[in-house]
Amino acid sequence: MPDDTPPPLSLRRVEPALNMKRFYTLTLQPTLFGEVTLIRHWGRIGTRGQNLIETFADQEAAVSAFTRLARSKRARGYVLPA
Repeated sequence: MPDDTPPPLSLRRVEPALNMKRFYTLTLQPTLFGEVTLIRHWGRIGTRGQNLIETFADQEAAVSAFTRLARSKRARGYVLPA
């Protein structure tokens, strides 16, 4: 993959007053067929969580989806782990 690929991103949202302890991870990986997959992994901290894998035809579309999701999660209160 080209050097403009963002590194994996791990975010957390912990709000004890709401009993909320969540994680969200985004990763880009190349496929054997020249496509790029966006792997999303989320759930409650301490659990296995869930995965969703999306495949994109080109690098630009995958990076665009990555940044859109990262921006959306940060707007909802997710931050980098301390």
